[in-house]
Amino acid sequence: MNRLLGIETEYGITIEGEEDVDPVIESVNLIKSYRPDDPTPRWDYSLEDPFADARGFRADELQEHPDEEEEQKKDKRHRLSFEQVKSDRILRNGARLYNDHAHPEYSTPECRGLFDLVAHDRAGERILLQCARRRSEELGKNVLLYKNNTDFVGHSYGCHDNYLMSRDVPFAYIKDSLIPFNVTRQIFAGAGKVGIETEEGMSSPGHYQLSQRADFFSVDASVDTMHARPLVNTRDEPHADRTKYRRLHGIAGDANMCEYATALKVGTTALVIDLIERRVVPETLRLARPLDAVKTISHDHEYDWTVTMGDGSVSNAVEVQRQYLALAVEHLADNDDETEWILHEWASTLDALERDPMELVGALDWVTKRWLLDMFREEEGVEWSDPWLISLDLEYHNIDLDAGLYYELQKDSAVRQLVKEEDILKATEQAPSDTRAYLRGGIMAKFGDSVTAAQWDSVTLKVGFQRITVSLNDLVEPEALTRYSAALDAHSTPADFLKAVGLMR
Repeated sequence: MNRLLGIETEYGITIEGEEDVDPVIESVNLIKSYRPDDPTPRWDYSLEDPFADARGFRADELQEHPDEEEEQKKDKRHRLSFEQVKSDRILRNGARLYNDHAHPEYSTPECRGLFDLVAHDRAGERILLQCARRRSEELGKNVLLYKNNTDFVGHSYGCHDNYLMSRDVPFAYIKDSLIPFNVTRQIFAGAGKVGIETEEGMSSPGHYQLSQRADFFSVDASVDTMHARPLVNTRDEPHADRTKYRRLHGIAGDANMCEYATALKVGTTALVIDLIERRVVPETLRLARPLDAVKTISHDHEYDWTVTMGDGSVSNAVEVQRQYLALAVEHLADNDDETEWILHEWASTLDALERDPMELVGALDWVTKRWLLDMFREEEGVEWSDPWLISLDLEYHNIDLDAGLYYELQKDSAVRQLVKEEDILKATEQAPSDTRAYLRGGIMAKFGDSVTAAQWDSVTLKVGFQRITVSLNDLVEPEALTRYSAALDAHSTPADFLKAVGLMR
């Protein structure tokens, strides 16, 4: 557990009682509701290249949803510039808040600690809820936000988990070693979903499955995220020294409400990346038909979760996960307390899934939601095909502390919490002290009026007639941060800070 971690979450947005909602305009206005008096420097896109592919080339174009052309025609009516549509906000906790394809997106600051990341992921909910309440007051109507991954009419939006890792590992080995893990991880990381849904729309509402995203994956690997989605994304934007690092941009996962599921999802993946960097994941873990397996596992009502391995033998998702766990115990045990926590919880979760998944109510989202819906079905005497269940599915993900079904369970102490409310509130204001997010957030908090641009890699300050860029590219290790962090803490003006780190005379 010694790498930078982050989560990007796109939220569903609508207005209560309104049938014809423009999600682009509502997302823009929502983001503008975040501390409207705070400075709003531009997000510097010059260092981003979504076409760069980790397999060694640049894509000519990115795949788009089939109805994207029609959506783009609608967008032209907004008469907004690219910057106005994006509405980027760089927050004092080091995070990014912006409009991404008609969804408000919160990207956590870089975290090094697993429980720091859980707190910052939860802080994103609180920040967006604050925005929704301000926007609701302006409209006189309730703006509703959902931390989920589907609108039930054929659109899926993402929750991406990100990991900084060594560039020394060949990408082909990363892909082959990671796909079996990504395919089977849903047995504890899935958010649960009523119905089978693809880009064509809802095809089978009377069905419950593990994952909200499983039906939307159609290729093993690609740079795309909007259409023809891959089990392993090949986007090559390290946001660090690309001669040393790559950023593994994971899109094959659901947005989790349960803190335990978030921690287990990210923690186990981080350990698997450790194993990949050590080159100890064997070829015997590869699956014969991973794109079929990701769907059949999600749809399996009996929880057998059968998979065919690359050599033709038959196994199951729990056993595949146990093999990754055994490698982690062999090579990574006794590394640190967080690693020990992950190894213990990984093992106990797999044991419970084999015995009876319902033991994990309050810990895993798909189990918790299934339990809620089963109780409702029994009380109301409705079938799985009843549209009422889709509404309840959606309300499970409502981030309103007073209305969301998940938060009703939390009030009843029926879910497993890993971070305290004070840690979440602190995370809305302060960046982690052991990552470069501390500089980005701290500079915004102290010198925000002087910041002209920012990105994950850099912050640009205007001092007099000069614009000076503070590169964060080489500050991904805690030791490299020491001088910069001390200078930020010690000085009260941008000029003094820049002089202290050697960027001004």
